[in-house]
Amino acid sequence: MSKPFTITTAISYPNGRPHIGHAYEVIATDAVARFQRMMGRDVFFQTGTDEHGLKMAQTARGRGIEPRELADEMAGYFKVMNERLNISHDRFIRTSEPDHHSASQAIWQAMEANGDLYLGRYEGWYSVRDEAFYDEKEIVEGEGGVKLSPQNTPVEWTVEESWFFRLSAYQDRLLALYESQPDFIQPDSRRNEILRFVEGGLSDLSVSRTSFDWGVKVPGSDGHVMYVWVDALTNYLTGCGYPDDADRMARYWAEGGDITHIIGKDIVRFHTVYWPAFLMSAKLPLPKQVFGHGFLLNRGEKMSKSVGNVADPMELADRFGVDQLRYFLLSEVTFGNDGSYSAEAIVQRSNSDLGNAFGNLAQRTLSFIAKNLNGSLPAIHGQDAADSELFALLDKTIRTDMPAAFADLAPSVAIEAWLRACFACNQYIDAQAPWALRKTDAARMETVLATLYIAIAELAVAILPVIPASATALLDHMGLSADKRTYAAIGSHWYSALAESDFVLAAPKPLFPRLELPAEDA
Repeated sequence: MSKPFTITTAISYPNGRPHIGHAYEVIATDAVARFQRMMGRDVFFQTGTDEHGLKMAQTARGRGIEPRELADEMAGYFKVMNERLNISHDRFIRTSEPDHHSASQAIWQAMEANGDLYLGRYEGWYSVRDEAFYDEKEIVEGEGGVKLSPQNTPVEWTVEESWFFRLSAYQDRLLALYESQPDFIQPDSRRNEILRFVEGGLSDLSVSRTSFDWGVKVPGSDGHVMYVWVDALTNYLTGCGYPDDADRMARYWAEGGDITHIIGKDIVRFHTVYWPAFLMSAKLPLPKQVFGHGFLLNRGEKMSKSVGNVADPMELADRFGVDQLRYFLLSEVTFGNDGSYSAEAIVQRSNSDLGNAFGNLAQRTLSFIAKNLNGSLPAIHGQDAADSELFALLDKTIRTDMPAAFADLAPSVAIEAWLRACFACNQYIDAQAPWALRKTDAARMETVLATLYIAIAELAVAILPVIPASATALLDHMGLSADKRTYAAIGSHWYSALAESDFVLAAPKPLFPRLELPAEDA
């Protein structure tokens, strides 16, 4: 029996409403979680909001409200986005929740017990926007003498009493981790960046603040709240039952467990340097992999509020459809690289792939059966080479190629394989021409239609992680029972029983109506 699978997004910082980058990360993670469930695994999928820190306090102050009120409002927007985008998370965590405060204080006490925390004075560069500390060697000078972080965010010189974590003591252990587990950081470009950073030497990390109080209180240290990244990273443990639910921890956060973090490339350091060091200090298991995906660009340009090109995922879903948006984002962008989107690209991809290659295949096949066979499913009267060749291609695509790609966190590669199978089915129907066979060879016509019916159901099952609502609607219409909707269960064996039952196929409705480019984007 396969081990449980734990997968998380980064938790989103909700000092503003969600944008398309948030949607991209959670959609990709959702597709992987759905795939793993379809492989029969016990999956725990967590996402949520990271609600503490100076930036939240400043944003709330600017609006004349309390940080808690801001957090409640903004977390609500992220929850609505997830529901609208059909995200199948098992928990939406908020770091302001009491059980998360308990978990954060527990890992703090574990690190303290290991001798890795000490009280000192912090003097150095701090980015409010990144909620991150930076060494002098990382700072560059921008226009007008403004000091900037490696992320091009302004930094300010900060002086205050602080607790420190002995990060410097973990340099060799971290390098040993990267060497022994080459896939711990993916893709390789991110791994190489982190290797260079750690090899350059690590400084101890300031892990508390006294200049604001919106955060998790440091145990036994009045006036100190935890550095937001100690608190934020611990959310992964909170969802897995830390520190009190030993059974849940043993299931979803075990030594050698299959634990994957899906995050943006800008926060890889926090997840692959600070986080494993904290876990080592607390004597807790490490995740199996951290995958840093790229950014989404608007027509090739980085999104910016000042430029006014930040896209609202809810608006895009309303304009083009949830599944159409999901499909575009996962097919268009190679996961791990930066990618670009535009209204024209979404419309083109949806119409060509979903509408023409798959939707039209299903529409004309099922309509033909409903009209010419009164909805009775056709029988298979033997198979010829063309039928066997198509089934062999489908079997390789659905049982081998697509699962391998999803397991490698390469949804675009999985979709490419699926699309090739769609093209093969379209070539098959054009070559076999069941509309012509109706007049010349009724038995062969039935075999061709039955072959296509099976193929369409298999294709719908295979693409469920990407377009769950549309694929589910099609499978419901086709009468395929829920227990057959997995990569292991789908095949041709279910068809005979369905054809011999009292099931009658109703005339289908178009699955993916053709999209038109909105006037403002034309």
